[in-house]
Amino acid sequence: QVQLVESGGGLVQAGDSLTLSCAASGRTFSSSDMGWFRQAPGKEREFVAAISWMSDTSYYASNYADSVKGRFTISRDNAKNTVYLQMNSLKPEDTAVYYCAGGPSGSAYYSRSYTYWGEGTQVTVSS
Repeated sequence: QVQLVESGGGLVQAGDSLTLSCAASGRTFSSSDMGWFRQAPGKEREFVAAISWMSDTSYYASNYADSVKGRFTISRDNAKNTVYLQMNSLKPEDTAVYYCAGGPSGSAYYSRSYTYWGEGTQVTVSS
């Protein structure tokens, strides 16, 4: 069993940066691929980024959604049981609730693949 708690969200202006953290409990974290998803009001939850358990950047065809590539960076510290999402050059369209997810079985790009989810943290980007 893995429990996930996100933090670091907030209200920022366009062009600003934020770093989200996802603290995990459970012994299987270090062997679990992890992902970040987001959900804007009235929209479906969408993939943002994923990272393999050993942070192998070649593991996935792409670690990032096209909409965030070059602006967002996912990383993890297995010693701290934490996954991060560094978000730079934020845009109003990045406004959403951001969720951390773990334990995927199947494609890491689809929310249905993930077993464990956090409660989410709100990110609001004003123009």
